[in-house]
Amino acid sequence: MEGKNPSGLIDTHAHLASSKFEDEEASLIAAANEAGVEKIVSIACDIEDSYENLDLARQFPDIVAPTAGVHPLYVDEVDESWESELRELAQKPEQAAIGEIGLDYFHSPPEGFTEDSWRARQLEIFEIQLQLAIDSDLPVVIHQRNSAEDVTAVLRQFPQVRAVLHCFTGTIPEAEAALEMGHLISFTGILTFPNAPEIREVAAIVPADRIMVETDCPYLAPVPFRGKRCEPAMVSHTASTLADVFGVSREEIAATTTRNAESFFRFTS
Repeated sequence: MEGKNPSGLIDTHAHLASSKFEDEEASLIAAANEAGVEKIVSIACDIEDSYENLDLARQFPDIVAPTAGVHPLYVDEVDESWESELRELAQKPEQAAIGEIGLDYFHSPPEGFTEDSWRARQLEIFEIQLQLAIDSDLPVVIHQRNSAEDVTAVLRQFPQVRAVLHCFTGTIPEAEAALEMGHLISFTGILTFPNAPEIREVAAIVPADRIMVETDCPYLAPVPFRGKRCEPAMVSHTASTLADVFGVSREEIAATTTRNAESFFRFTS
């Protein structure tokens, strides 16, 4: 993009379709852009989000990139048309990725499911969406919570998938497994928390060409905004902490993570 700010950032994971941002999307996007955030990847949790993200991308084509997908905690809500709708959404030229998708073993199963049947349903929807991503030639945004071993096993069955493990809070061996498969790792404001030194230790071993930053807003506001609603403009604080971890300037880490995001999501510059 002509006149691009070399220290600009990409928030690779924001939930702009969240009800917590209802009727504020335009001001949040403007504030982020003013703060040097060049692009925001707006992440879907369900089919409704997927449509809303597409609408936002069409309103703000230079800033918002949409994803489409069904989060593991919402797989009990899909109807018989979900797969065909998602496949159609995936063909839209604006789409940046399929996501967020994956497995979540942290939360209890909803009514009507046992632990085993809930995990089986998540796995079924996860695998369908991974194949759809391959068919659509789109990268995927992965959610894993208390499920890293199973997520890794599933991803090994889909070697054509290009993935980013978002909001990474796993161990060094778990990160190494993802990196060995060629995937990227993204960090949220948790990286800035004083009580999360182990996350900074993991970040330190990620190669510079495999790392991205995100807010996961409206959740996980970084220091110094703990306890407040997280917003895309706050991604700069996570980037600054990552720069400290790598021992480089904030401008250098911004350029690095932005370059990685542009390549992963195939943004044109």
